[in-house]
Amino acid sequence: MSPATDRAARTGREPVAPPRDRRGFWRILLAIVVLLPMPAKAVYYFLTPVAGDVTFEESVTSLEAHSGMLEALKWFDAVFVVLVIPATIAVAWVARRGAPRLTAIGGFIALSGFFAGIALLGGVMTPPLVTVQHDLDRTSMAALDEALHHEPLLGIASLLFIVGVVFGLGLLGEALRRSGAVPARVGIAVTIGGATHPFIPHHVGQGIGLLVAAAGFAGVGVALLRMTNDEFDLPARAAGS
Repeated sequence: MSPATDRAARTGREPVAPPRDRRGFWRILLAIVVLLPMPAKAVYYFLTPVAGDVTFEESVTSLEAHSGMLEALKWFDAVFVVLVIPATIAVAWVARRGAPRLTAIGGFIALSGFFAGIALLGGVMTPPLVTVQHDLDRTSMAALDEALHHEPLLGIASLLFIVGVVFGLGLLGEALRRSGAVPARVGIAVTIGGATHPFIPHHVGQGIGLLVAAAGFAGVGVALLRMTNDEFDLPARAAGS
């Protein structure tokens, strides 16, 4: 007779089945999610016909010349917008095991910036893209685009997003490097890819920067798959930096 059945016989209650261990589900789910947003955004940058800081009219003209790829661009961008936050949480979850304090700081900066940017900025459906796809009045949409560019709240959101990418991911990459949970090159890739991405000229160069970050995120995914369930929920090291 099992202990649970023996206790049930003494108390007169039905035996209660032990809860299912769902740690493996969450570990594998995070390992998959962490692989997707950075390469998706990199592909978006490679494919986008809009180069750098251009005017609304120039953006619309470029998008009109490549209207056939706009639907694909939206979906690649959507993958990034939807999954970058859970992917960042996965990076922090691995890094925290060896560098909890640095992970807490980097994770807070990265996630705060990403939440602000995704919640407040225009997201996938930008005014130039909507203008082209739905044949809207250019003059009215140009006025809307101009108003959005001069909205202080959106300016703050843009700044926070850049801070999240540069400093947040940079610190998380360093936390990964120090943690010992992944090879040092994984943390270095996250740091370099995040910190340099906004400052690389031309959208193709920015896409390459994101591919470097994607390599680091992929290393985190491999680490998650190799963990046991007990290692997955192992508390952070108390003395970690």
